[in-house]
Amino acid sequence: MTPHADPPRITGQPLGAPFEFGPPGVFTARFPDGAGALCGGGGWDPGEATDDTQMAVLVGESLLERGGLELPDVFARFRRWAAGDPKDIGLQTEDVLTSGEPWDLAAALHFQVNSRAAGNGSLMRASTSAVYFARSGRAATMEAARRIAALTHGDRAAWEGTAVLHELIRVALDGGDPLAAVGRTLAEVHPDHRARWSTVLAPGWHPDDTTEFNGAVRPCLGTALWAVRTTTGFEDALAAAFDVGGDTDTVAAVTGALAGALYGLGAVPERWRKTLHVPLPGYGDRVLRTADLVTLAVRLDDSAESHAGKNYT
Repeated sequence: MTPHADPPRITGQPLGAPFEFGPPGVFTARFPDGAGALCGGGGWDPGEATDDTQMAVLVGESLLERGGLELPDVFARFRRWAAGDPKDIGLQTEDVLTSGEPWDLAAALHFQVNSRAAGNGSLMRASTSAVYFARSGRAATMEAARRIAALTHGDRAAWEGTAVLHELIRVALDGGDPLAAVGRTLAEVHPDHRARWSTVLAPGWHPDDTTEFNGAVRPCLGTALWAVRTTTGFEDALAAAFDVGGDTDTVAAVTGALAGALYGLGAVPERWRKTLHVPLPGYGDRVLRTADLVTLAVRLDDSAESHAGKNYT
């Protein structure tokens, strides 16, 4: 299996950043001819990645440098990044990472106090880990996703959504149809959460059907799947996701992860690739460009063979 060399969503999230928390239809209004650009705005330079891609890079680099999943190391990288004053960070993620609590308790304690921790922050950073664990099979990639999600999100709804995304990306990278895999993937979701996930991932679901803001994990992934299901290409899927409005950078990040795995790097327009850049707050002056991200994706896939079949339960 060869990844389609993004990490699958390197352009989706920077495209959506300038429209974050905007109204429905804002992308089409800005680009009526459909030729969207990494235009900048809302405090973001053209092509600048937000927290979504920054955290995905941190996960991917931890997996490579540690030779596998070491949760304390991932959490330490997140914490260093959060201390670097990123332009954007989710409120829940910030609370967990700046609480001073240890890596294995911080998210659980946050959930215990707040009773709400089903934001989309664990979905947004899942592209790199999805590539890394794709060769390990359905059970292993889904369990790895749950464990990484639980570092910042104490609600199992976020764990299960991230597990579903991991598995759908695995199917796409393996040359399969992720839409056809939804049913059997849902069968692996925790029984307490299966019904609600089945609703938002159903073929007839539409983003207008949700009662939650798409900053929540369920409508975020539901919208991404809807965007892929109702379009026929990478650009169109992202345009559909943007036009829903709301948390556009993360909805675009998740849509791009899935669409990138499905359609490949060749489907990403050159005009989107050339200005893409990922600064890493907390890590000096590091800025990754498109070539760096492609290299990261290839290394993640190459490293995947060495751990295929390992048990991550």
